[in-house]
Amino acid sequence: METDGRVAVITGAARGIGRGHALEFARNGYRVVVNDIGAAVDGTGSSDGPAGAVVEEIRALGGEAIANGDDVADWSGAQHLIASTVEHFGGLDVLVNNAGILRDRMLVNMTEQEWDAVIHVHLRGTFAPMHHAAQYWRDRFKAGEPVAASVVNTTSSSGIYGNPGQSNYGAAKAGIAAMTIISAMELGRYGVTVNAVAPAALTRMTENLMPDRPAVPEGQFDAAAPDNIAPLVVWLGGLSAREVTGRVFNVRGGTISVAEGWSAGPGVEHGARWTVDELDDVVPELVAKAAPNATQDGRRPAG
Repeated sequence: METDGRVAVITGAARGIGRGHALEFARNGYRVVVNDIGAAVDGTGSSDGPAGAVVEEIRALGGEAIANGDDVADWSGAQHLIASTVEHFGGLDVLVNNAGILRDRMLVNMTEQEWDAVIHVHLRGTFAPMHHAAQYWRDRFKAGEPVAASVVNTTSSSGIYGNPGQSNYGAAKAGIAAMTIISAMELGRYGVTVNAVAPAALTRMTENLMPDRPAVPEGQFDAAAPDNIAPLVVWLGGLSAREVTGRVFNVRGGTISVAEGWSAGPGVEHGARWTVDELDDVVPELVAKAAPNATQDGRRPAG
């Protein structure tokens, strides 16, 4: 895949899946901006050390990279991330929105702060960098310059299929999936593709979900390794993917599938305003004909 020194920004790139993205982009010849504030899983605290360590790994591979500590959920922070990238590398070709936190809680116990924090980092932290990057690409396009840019967002099975205890996280991730589809419609005219991945991997954010997971023997393929997500993300950011946009992909280990979103199922036309009593028969019949919702693994129950 030809990269021609393309420039990629990866948010939340100091650890886990984001780190895998940064290293894989570098291996494929990209110049990389490793964005991360170095916070804990719940979003508290900060440190510039982890991002710097990834930069050193990339440089050890012979690649070019810089660390960036801007808060992508902050409007001016996201603006500075994009502007400083363009200033340092002379352009921007790929934006990967990966930053996120967890504040899991059942709905009846969730606090206002736990809701707001997760929505802020995931949803606003995806929108703000996209907004500023899109403005940059639109301006280039209007100036008559060629644009072949890509955005890859990070959604989750919690958002597109559902997962108890994650109404905040799932709502944010569902919003990101919707924003991906809508922004793909809007930005295609400027030469920008927008896609999303729903990854499954063992990271700081998920290790407590499988505390008894047996170790994978050395030399065997680890389907839960966070680095497995990166090849698809790098491909989606590349020139081979110019005709793919507005799609969401499930990816885990060596498995990739296309997530098929909401679509209109069985329906009925009455030709007049319904009465409440009439719906006693109509709605249960429609639901009985409709395909069941997918389970947490993205598959519809048999039958």
